[in-house]
Amino acid sequence: MKLLLLEDDDLLAESLAESLKDNGYLVDVAASVKAATSLMATEQYELAIIDIGLPDGSGLTLVSQWRQQDRDTPILILTARDTWEDKVIGLEKGADDYLTKPFHEAELMARLKALLRRRSVRHSARLTLSGVILDEASQCVSVNGQADHPLTATEFRLLRYLMHHPNRVLSKDLLLDQLYTLDQDAAASNLVEVYIARLRRYVGKSLIQTRRGQGYVFVAY
Repeated sequence: MKLLLLEDDDLLAESLAESLKDNGYLVDVAASVKAATSLMATEQYELAIIDIGLPDGSGLTLVSQWRQQDRDTPILILTARDTWEDKVIGLEKGADDYLTKPFHEAELMARLKALLRRRSVRHSARLTLSGVILDEASQCVSVNGQADHPLTATEFRLLRYLMHHPNRVLSKDLLLDQLYTLDQDAAASNLVEVYIARLRRYVGKSLIQTRRGQGYVFVAY
């Protein structure tokens, strides 16, 4: 699951990106409004974390512009501006949540999960679909009450993305985009097929169907 982080403090951005990676997310980092605008126009993000005070403009203005463009990507504002008036303005501009610096990493991760669950209309820390239970904390999967099976980071990201978008045809390019960030080397085109095959061994072939020439579908019933 890929996130956009707009943060001009290099050390904080690096630290936060590493923490997000440890929690199973991929992160593209932008240090300016211009860079974030460009990335949002070309990439598919599940959520954006936005600072307000940036060298070339305001994160608030950017949030407002995205909402005017009907972008529904969940947005969490992460800023040092901590008055209640700042929070009201941020939320009214279109942010879905507002967290002030300094912050506890655990609280940030909990807020991100809540935003993502809200988007996918689920209300549990464990994703449950068609007998498959994906535990986001342990990054393990179990099927029909069987023992948990640990997943690699890539397997976890791919299965979580599929389960967040059930009954939708997801192209190979879209899935590949969710597995790698822009600063990583281009992945082999057949990598998605390899990981889909691995996931099918865990959850069963019938749940992840191939639509020839279109992509893959996680079947929810």
